[in-house]
Amino acid sequence: MSQIIRSRLFSHLSKNRNFCSNISTNPTKEPLISTASHLNDQSQSLPTETKGKKSWNFLKFMIFGALTGASATAGYATYAYTLEEVDYKTRALHESANYTVGDDASALDKLQAILYSTAMKVPAKSVELYMDIRRSLEEKLRGFTEPSSEKLLPDLHPLEQHVFTLVLDLNETLIYSDWKRDRGWRTFKRPGVDDFLKHLSNFYEIVVYSDQQDVYVDPIVERLDKEGRYVRYRLSRPATRYVNGNHYRDLSKLNRDPSRILYVSGHALESSLQPENGVPIKPWKLEPDDTALLDLIPFLEYVAQHRPADIRIVLASYQGHDIATEFAERSKEYQRMQEQKRQGRFWGR
Repeated sequence: MSQIIRSRLFSHLSKNRNFCSNISTNPTKEPLISTASHLNDQSQSLPTETKGKKSWNFLKFMIFGALTGASATAGYATYAYTLEEVDYKTRALHESANYTVGDDASALDKLQAILYSTAMKVPAKSVELYMDIRRSLEEKLRGFTEPSSEKLLPDLHPLEQHVFTLVLDLNETLIYSDWKRDRGWRTFKRPGVDDFLKHLSNFYEIVVYSDQQDVYVDPIVERLDKEGRYVRYRLSRPATRYVNGNHYRDLSKLNRDPSRILYVSGHALESSLQPENGVPIKPWKLEPDDTALLDLIPFLEYVAQHRPADIRIVLASYQGHDIATEFAERSKEYQRMQEQKRQGRFWGR
């Protein structure tokens, strides 16, 4: 019995040994056809995707370059030329967009004319769009940079055509505004300002012209002229011209003869677009013994009484001098010469 069991066990182990040896010595080869074909598909698709990306990148580069060039050209044209100059320089471009040939032209010439006209319509339309946008922007900006009106003052009365206009600055000319931490803002009147306004209002049309806002100018003028008898008109920042970050007084918009305008300011030559009308005066910064306004009265009174044909010529003769001091010296010299003439006539009798 035991012998039969041993023989069967031996035969079973022999079969298993043969199975293991078959696996190790003759391994089953897996098919590689599907894998190889997959690799071939990838190797064929990669160049196509790369070419597509390169084409798209090139297109984006071209679009970006065109936009950059157009922006640079538009920026330079805006800086260097006015709208009228741009329109004049691009007139040929507009004409080329409407290029045609005669009816007797050949079919080839007509085809070339159509192609040329079609090709030129894109830049012509771009120029038209640029000009429309620029014109719209300039009209909007003009409201911020230009004076609020072409005539800042109403027409002068016919009986006052001979009257000169005295334009007065506010800060450091008639008043001085000072700020301190313990008390905030305070406004001080320049010494002699009351007598200055009262006296010269008999000779001039007085206008206060400031680069400050209305809310600042109006209360100060009302305090300087409580009865409203001396200052006829007041102009503030909306009436100035904005240039390179500064607000300038544009005397050409006053609706007055420029030969009859005097602009008195502590910064007359820097704050006006017409410095030839300026009457410079020392800026006031709270000096208690200041007499600049009162010293200027004799000169202004003389001008109003003698009415020179063009005040700009008179002011040019004082260039480089303090007008009040120089006028006093000239007056003394004139009186001395008149005295000599009188004495000469006396001794000639």
